[in-house]
Amino acid sequence: MSLPLLGVALTHPDFDGLRDWICAPGRAVEIQDFCALDAIRDVRDDLIAAWAALRDDLTGPVGIHGPFLGLDIGNPDGEIRAIVQKRLLEGIEIALALRADQMVVHSPFTYWQHLNRENYPMIRPAIFEAAADCLAPVLARATEAGCQIVLENIDDADPTVRVDLVAAIDHPLLAVSLDTGHAELAHGRYGAPPVVDYIAAARGRLAHVHLQDADGYADRHWHPGDGRIPWRPVLDAIAALPDRPRLILEVNDDLPRLPDTVARLEALGLAR
Repeated sequence: MSLPLLGVALTHPDFDGLRDWICAPGRAVEIQDFCALDAIRDVRDDLIAAWAALRDDLTGPVGIHGPFLGLDIGNPDGEIRAIVQKRLLEGIEIALALRADQMVVHSPFTYWQHLNRENYPMIRPAIFEAAADCLAPVLARATEAGCQIVLENIDDADPTVRVDLVAAIDHPLLAVSLDTGHAELAHGRYGAPPVVDYIAAARGRLAHVHLQDADGYADRHWHPGDGRIPWRPVLDAIAALPDRPRLILEVNDDLPRLPDTVARLEALGLAR
């Protein structure tokens, strides 16, 4: 089996001098400019125009990170969920405008819920019901747009719970996303299972992975190899999946290092 070609998450369309590397044949790009409300409300059209001007140069699949700040798809208040729905639907329209076929949405589950799952057994079913209600019109529009929704772990200490939510909703365009750094944070701070167990838990439903390194303390978004995640077993576990998910390098800074980071993984026989 060929080594996976790693994609990259970007928050601006100028590419930091990496245009040739980013536009390499087949490399996936995830556009992350539209996470925040001000990007959707104030500069949406300008951002869409800037990315649209470059869109034909991107030869691999393109996705977006959906809006997430303050947006809880499991909120028990239906009026608040209506606002969350509106923002996610706006995200789908952006994906449609940019010919993006995947949108990342954040998980509603928290460490507090995990700790108190026995004290308040009604919470998890309520979140499942609320999230299904929230995502119903989003998935309907995503179907029309041909855009898959992937649910990313954030504060999830249980690697199975969002997988169970995706299974319960059972929509062909809803799948699981894994953020390796978030999983490593949960492992270090919450005693959650290691990253490889998050991969195993999502087997058969994992369609997207954010690759970032961390130290088990905070959400660092370091280059793979700069933290403590054991990348060989992680990437080997991903390679062993029945279907290869989209792999996206999601680092916060020093983007010009990305080709060197990928070259190091390639030298180890893990990715390219």
